[in-house]
Amino acid sequence: MRPRADRQQAEQSGRKAETLAHWLLRLKGYRILARRERTAAGELDIVARRGATLVFVEVKQRPTVAQAAEAIDERQRQRIARAAEAYLAANPGLAGLGARFDAILVAPGRLPVHIANAWHIMVEI
Repeated sequence: MRPRADRQQAEQSGRKAETLAHWLLRLKGYRILARRERTAAGELDIVARRGATLVFVEVKQRPTVAQAAEAIDERQRQRIARAAEAYLAANPGLAGLGARFDAILVAPGRLPVHIANAWHIMVEI
C-alpha cells in the first residue's frame, strides 16, 4: 500500500475506535461533550462528563491492548494535559468540575478496555 493509503486506513480505523469508545462511555452513563476537539495545544479524542467529573479520554487502537497502552507515553500525556487546559480555558462554565484523564484501549477481536484515571495507573505500572 502507498503511504497515503496507509494513513487513510489508519485514520478510518481510528475513527471507528473512537466511535466504539463513544458508545461504551454512553452505555456507562457518560454524557459526551465533544469528540475530536481541536485546541491550540492538540486534539482531545473525547471529552465527557459524568456527574461532577469532567473526563478527557484518549482512545488508542493497536493490534493488542498492551501495545495500545504503551502508545500513550509521557510526551503524549503532557500534550493531552495541555489540550485539556486549553479546553477548560475556552469553556469556563466547566471549571468547577473535577477532572481526570481516562484511556480506552481498543484491539481487534476484543472488547474495549476503559481505564478510569489512567494517568495515575499508567505511571505506577
